[in-house]
Amino acid sequence: MSTTDLLAISGLEVSFGDVRAVREVDLTIAPGEILALVGESGSGKSVTARAVLGLLPANAEVRGSVRLAGRELVGAGEAALREVRGRSVAMVFQEPATALNPVRTVGWQLAAVLRAHRALSRSAAHRAAVELLGLVGIPDPATRVRHYPHQLSGGQKQRVVIALALANEPDLIIADEPTTALDVTVQAEILDLLRDLRDRLGTAILLITHNMGVVADLADRVAVLRHGELVEQAPVDELFAGPTRAYTRELLAAVPRLGHRDPAPPHTSTDALRLTGVTVRYGDFTALSTVDLHVARGEVVGLVGESGSGKSTLGRVAAGVLRPTAGTAAVLGTDPGAARARLGFVFQDPGSSLNPRMTVADCIAEPLRVHRRPGDHRRRVAELLDAVRLPADHADRRPRELSGGQRQRVGIARALALSPDLLIADEPTSALDVSVQASILALLTELQREHGFACLFISHDLAVVDSLAHRVAVLHRGHVVEQGPHHEVLRTPAAAYTRRLVDAVPIPDPVAQRARRATLAEVPA
Repeated sequence: MSTTDLLAISGLEVSFGDVRAVREVDLTIAPGEILALVGESGSGKSVTARAVLGLLPANAEVRGSVRLAGRELVGAGEAALREVRGRSVAMVFQEPATALNPVRTVGWQLAAVLRAHRALSRSAAHRAAVELLGLVGIPDPATRVRHYPHQLSGGQKQRVVIALALANEPDLIIADEPTTALDVTVQAEILDLLRDLRDRLGTAILLITHNMGVVADLADRVAVLRHGELVEQAPVDELFAGPTRAYTRELLAAVPRLGHRDPAPPHTSTDALRLTGVTVRYGDFTALSTVDLHVARGEVVGLVGESGSGKSTLGRVAAGVLRPTAGTAAVLGTDPGAARARLGFVFQDPGSSLNPRMTVADCIAEPLRVHRRPGDHRRRVAELLDAVRLPADHADRRPRELSGGQRQRVGIARALALSPDLLIADEPTSALDVSVQASILALLTELQREHGFACLFISHDLAVVDSLAHRVAVLHRGHVVEQGPHHEVLRTPAAAYTRRLVDAVPIPDPVAQRARRATLAEVPA
């Protein structure tokens, strides 16, 4: 350990019974440094971070050394660790909605953290809570301090979680996937905030992520984990320019990039889906306003926009689950509800969309049973497993026995069971690692070409949409603000809102991203 290191991890090993989750990991973080810890699910990223704070379950066996400013944390008692948590090291969790108490105001929660480590009166803690909300960019903090989490947007909730982490001015913040659940524009705001906090306060950050664009935008150094082992670490520019390990090269190659695909040919066939003047209202709130959209047979149309823009509402109208307040929806020239057997659905979270009590074969065959399709269902399941590149013996497994990527392949197989003419995919890759995401996108592209189904692909990830879609429609507050060929909308956007979305996508190249950030900083807001 160097005398200048804030955190030094040496020979760290973490085991859960016979499973070695972390193996001989050595890492250091200097004061004010941002170290990105990257790798796929199961690589040991979060286990390593939680070992620093002693937040592992009781069955975890930890060996090695974790020293914070020279103080050994491995083997420290609970009282010693409580003194460190929040005061010296704080954690920003992935999902702010579950990290915040829904029945307490954000001010109460901030005050509780402050008073846990400082001798503050209630009024002093309240004033400090308002200051913290202002520090992390919450508008009108004196009012927001009295709000509950459900009254805040996703980005504002994540800012509150960061304020909780900053409450006692820690030397190190551990940020575990802090932007995974956020829209691209909100993600850009959170990255700017973390960078600003490092520059203003000198806070060191251990950033855990699988998003290499985020790494390029924020990190000073990068450490790559695989199967619990540290395979490579280097300064961010060096790692992106010349990775030395094959696994790192595979991670970087799997990152979807805007503008790296040739323009797709136009489709002029008949419509698989047509929405005309569709409006959806919930009371006084208008979720969709006079939307016109069509998807031709054999065409993939990407639907993009921020949370609350109306993407999922439009998907529900297309599926016949929701009837519009005004306007019409037609699937293959008929009412979507009457065409349900000609539709397929791929959901965002395969873990919650598959019945945990059913086998994989039963999950895939469910649409065949519901729609009373004759024939050998077992044989059809075998064909579908082969189509999505899963071994035949997976048919008798339960969803919990599969990885996230394998579960999503099962979800795609189920969606294709009825040989649909239209597939509706709602954020099908947002919960997946970059390499798994790449394989799922390649699979969808191949299947779409082979079977010729139309697809409405809903996503907030513009690079993913650019890699798959023929055309793109951009939703903003229930209005389609722009639509056209993917290469025109996402590379030379006409609408200001689309330009803002495109500018917020981090470039997975640290040199190019810094140059782009400097250029955008010179442009008046």
